[in-house]
Amino acid sequence: MSNFHKIIISISSDIGFYLAKDWLSNGIRVSGTYRTRTNHCDELEQLGAKLIKCDLSNVKSIDDSICKLNKLQKWDNLVIATGSQEPIGRFIDCNIDSWSNSINVNFISQIRFIHGLLPNRNLKDSSSPSVLLFAGGGTNSATTDYSAYTISKIASIKMVELLDAEITDTSFSILGPGWVKTKIHDSTLQSPESAGSNYFKTVEMLEKNGEKCYPMEKVIECCNWILSSPRELVGGRNFSSVFDPWESDEIEKIRKDQNNFKLRRFGNDLFKKN
Repeated sequence: MSNFHKIIISISSDIGFYLAKDWLSNGIRVSGTYRTRTNHCDELEQLGAKLIKCDLSNVKSIDDSICKLNKLQKWDNLVIATGSQEPIGRFIDCNIDSWSNSINVNFISQIRFIHGLLPNRNLKDSSSPSVLLFAGGGTNSATTDYSAYTISKIASIKMVELLDAEITDTSFSILGPGWVKTKIHDSTLQSPESAGSNYFKTVEMLEKNGEKCYPMEKVIECCNWILSSPRELVGGRNFSSVFDPWESDEIEKIRKDQNNFKLRRFGNDLFKKN
């Protein structure tokens, strides 16, 4: 068994599950949280994972889980794999309590986990501990009908940059996995009227067993690449597994400018005087 310890919040999510399986197959210690018990949980426990039940909409449940995880071996990698697209629909039509709860689950609760687990990161090895979150659409356009989910992901992108600037002994990154065949799309499929045109796009992408989607194995490879890469290259940045050349040395170009792959205002030079 490896001395490495990796934690996945929402390990029962599809990406969390396959990432955990990959690590466990390589003899790495894996711990994680789940909200609803599934066959995925049973399989991971049989492979040696340590699982803790946690409801990310409940502060006490989060704090109890943090306490239990901090009693385990210090961690080297922390992955936050939580994501919910609900509520779907125009902001003005959404129930504001459901909208607020989505912000809590998709952003605030995840940051609470990071805050609570950071003191137990492993700082004794030569490589920096790494934290990875997941981004979504909306950085370059207005993703209508998904405002709570989108604003949470935008906040996460900026939070990764802030954390990386403040905590220089740890690497913080965020990954947009693209269209992947996972159960996060179920809420869209169940809300054809509220989801608007994205309902038809989702149906199109998931048809024929999701053959148009980005392969799960490539998402896992990209996660492992980010987590094993030097902080100077990946720290504070927002990556796309689909569009970025992370599999080649060309990715080294991003080192040249600290603004690369980060949230920035477009058009600052629009009224620049010559």
